[in-house]
Amino acid sequence: MSASAGPSNTIAFQGAPGAYSDLACRTVFPKMRTLPCNDFAETFAVVREGRARLAMIPVENSVAGRVADIYHLLPESRLHIIAEHFQRVEHHLLAPGGATLKSVRTVMSHVHALGQCRKLIRHLGVKPVVAADTAGAAAEVARRGDTSVAAIASSLAGRLYKLKSLRANIEDAEHNTTRFLIMARKPIDPSPRQPVITTFVFRVRNVPAALYKAMGGFASNGVNMTKLESYMVGGDFFATQFYADIEGHPDDRLVRLALEELKFFSTKLMILGVYPSNPFRRHRAKS
Repeated sequence: MSASAGPSNTIAFQGAPGAYSDLACRTVFPKMRTLPCNDFAETFAVVREGRARLAMIPVENSVAGRVADIYHLLPESRLHIIAEHFQRVEHHLLAPGGATLKSVRTVMSHVHALGQCRKLIRHLGVKPVVAADTAGAAAEVARRGDTSVAAIASSLAGRLYKLKSLRANIEDAEHNTTRFLIMARKPIDPSPRQPVITTFVFRVRNVPAALYKAMGGFASNGVNMTKLESYMVGGDFFATQFYADIEGHPDDRLVRLALEELKFFSTKLMILGVYPSNPFRRHRAKS
């Protein structure tokens, strides 16, 4: 194995080669080798064990919402968020050579991708078939070589599996974008002088209005919370954990005061990462 293909130059992702996570890896780190993994647990493990330097993890999509189970898995990963990336999702209708829009009778893809392309599916009058993932669907279509079966997947999947794009950008929503977190074994400490995101999880004390009181410190100190998600812990209806993104560095005076107030009303607070804010946020704010 060459040095360029070693673990220090490898980024892991969940899915088959050609998945949108693979595309995100190649977009941000074009010189790194991408390593496909069967699930998120394996993706985290290969980084922890030193078989890859980084992991590219999808956390939410502007159409489909949050990725199932990911907020539960992040605190247990023992990795740190070092960056974020926003990947525009551009779906392609991929088919074997010789296929046409008229020859296609069935289209395969991940359930979310099928749901994001309802207009074209309805227009063509084809039968949607749910597959485990988009790239896997493309691989299956290539294996079959049946001109009546197509897949919805990325342009990268089309190149890897030698399929042709019968139509590009078939997604219903133009804003279809996935946010990814880039994970590593060691945290980074970006300068507070640049736009920074701090991500953390917390649980509140079991007292009346605990969440309201915990959030009060962010409001009174003018700290912008861009995301707050709740999810069940350990199958317990009465044990809730919260995932949050805020703008600012923990060393900022106002952020520090807000976190101190949060700690007072929390039974657990874990910072998952402090990392530069992606320029996509500022571009979206201006548009």
